[in-house]
Amino acid sequence: MSQFESGQAGYEQPVANGLAMKRRNPLGVWIGLPLITLGIYHFVWYYKIHRELRDFDQRRTVPVAGSLLVLLLLGWTVIGPLISYHNTGRFVREAQIKAGLPPTCSPALSWLLAFVFGLNSLYLQIELNKVVDRYNGASEGSPVPLYA
Repeated sequence: MSQFESGQAGYEQPVANGLAMKRRNPLGVWIGLPLITLGIYHFVWYYKIHRELRDFDQRRTVPVAGSLLVLLLLGWTVIGPLISYHNTGRFVREAQIKAGLPPTCSPALSWLLAFVFGLNSLYLQIELNKVVDRYNGASEGSPVPLYA
């Protein structure tokens, strides 16, 4: 029996199961791959994290294609992407709670950092990696317990 199943380390008993997310290098997400792909990777990453957040807790609705379309089609409005980044920060914060972690992701900070060299992707990936690390290297797509 693992520490997750036995309720050790101060965690409550699991209430549901979800699918593990992929651990990504935050610097690669923020500057490396977007630089190599001329910015295209940012959209790929944004789609993938929304899909993983949806699969992590299937009890809630996380828009996958809609979030990406806001960036692609409404990027010129500035307000649309900021709302999307805020919502993404909220989804990450909720994932932290579901994983039994203290919620450290700030939705407001996730969109504010978009104005500072696009640091929001770095910040969001660091916060997502906390959820991934919570499950001690569970492979992507494997079942993991949810605590809220």
